[in-house]
Amino acid sequence: MTVDVLTHDEETAETPAVATEEAAVTESASPASASEEPAEPAAEEEAPKPKRGRPKGAATASTAKKTRTVELILTVTGTADGEWQAELKNGSKWVAKGLEIPAAAVSRAAKELHAELSGPIDEVINQAREAQAAKVAALEAELEKAKQALAELDV
Repeated sequence: MTVDVLTHDEETAETPAVATEEAAVTESASPASASEEPAEPAAEEEAPKPKRGRPKGAATASTAKKTRTVELILTVTGTADGEWQAELKNGSKWVAKGLEIPAAAVSRAAKELHAELSGPIDEVINQAREAQAAKVAALEAELEKAKQALAELDV
């Protein structure tokens, strides 16, 4: 390997561009520069690695409002007799238990919420209404018999 060294007189005679090229060739051919090349990747490895995830800070802070969700569980139960009750639970804490509510209110609420809810609920309410109507008819017949028996005793 040949290394060209320029003297002061030769440097002034040449243009700066040529001197720069020769200096670059001289540096790349020198054995000291071969030992410096592995040092550069080591310097890159020492640089901190970027962290995973979104960076925190004012520049990346979202201006959107965060929505707070609340879990409320409303359970409405009904019997074949048309008696309805409601229970309300907030997370794991009971807010209300065993509240009696009218069937008409259940029907209105179901219609307000969704048509798919109101159909089955109205069927249950109609069945309860028919059962209660049959019970009223049976009681009215029994009441008529009792009135006739009383009238016969009053003679």
